[in-house]
Amino acid sequence: MSSTRNVLWWGRFDPDYSRNRVLRQAFQQLGWTVTDFRPFTTLTGDLEARCQNITKPDLVWVPCFRQRDVASARRWADKYSVPLVFDPLISAYDKQVNERQLLNRESFRARRLLRHETALFQSADLLVADTRAHADYFHVDFAVPQSSLFVVPVGAEEGLFQTIPAATERNPVEVLFYGTFIDLQGPQVIVEAAAACKAQNVIWTMLGDGPLRKKCEALTLKYGLDNLRFENWVPYEKLPQRIGAADILLGIFGASGKASRVIPNKVYQSLACGRPVITRRSTAYPKGLCDLSSSGLIQIEPGSAVQLSDVVTHFALNPEMISTSSQQARQTYDSFFSSEAIQLALQELIDQIHL
Repeated sequence: MSSTRNVLWWGRFDPDYSRNRVLRQAFQQLGWTVTDFRPFTTLTGDLEARCQNITKPDLVWVPCFRQRDVASARRWADKYSVPLVFDPLISAYDKQVNERQLLNRESFRARRLLRHETALFQSADLLVADTRAHADYFHVDFAVPQSSLFVVPVGAEEGLFQTIPAATERNPVEVLFYGTFIDLQGPQVIVEAAAACKAQNVIWTMLGDGPLRKKCEALTLKYGLDNLRFENWVPYEKLPQRIGAADILLGIFGASGKASRVIPNKVYQSLACGRPVITRRSTAYPKGLCDLSSSGLIQIEPGSAVQLSDVVTHFALNPEMISTSSQQARQTYDSFFSSEAIQLALQELIDQIHL
């Protein structure tokens, strides 16, 4: 592929967000030049781009969370006959109506938001989803044709999240959750699992902060738990070491529709570090992964503190399984979510729009 191909990264995006960094690096590894256009305003970005006489790229890419930039990017791309790809990562409608329940789905505002986002999603030449389940959601709820949908996994920043050898001795076994303590993650399920855990040699750690942390702390006091502790955020660059210091990592346990469609960053990052992960059962994971009998990724029913407790207890009573599962975890990451897998998916996307 010629190194002269150029993708124009359009919008008021965060260049340091993990999804953006991973994809930009993938483009560069495929031989593309990545150019940024960050308009002063979102609504008139196309006029600003024309005034700046931006060199015509081979592809316009509107990155995650930038619904506000799609309309102007579409106008500019149409004027210069350039294909446009949008990688929303999440739906604003899904977040406001289903996840946060700030809008009633039958309200005028909710219906207007749905119409607006549907038009944005359908205007892209290709709409990127992070999982097959998310792509299916965009097809069913936003009427995006399957032919316009493409899945590219999120992955992890492999310069940071690398294999960390598992400890040879585990006493106690540490189970680590890190996150923003929101409903989608189901952090209260973890507290209830710690209360039900029968193994004496287990420490549960919950790292981070967010809306449900105080509720989890109150539950910990209510149950009188001495096997669960809370930690504050560590700097992002130190997160891999914190993951490596634990034996088992926890994903998400919420029962919402969105929770069933996403693979959270913590799962990618923990698998990349070679740590077994326990998380809720989901159709978001590749079928090939779900078909594996041993993958280092253990899926349980959503919201099931009992199942979570049982799996952790089984690990604690059979600590040799942790080393085996750690190796399997990294193998799973390499097979399904690595930078090579992301590059392959991205190349297939490029081929689909005949570039």
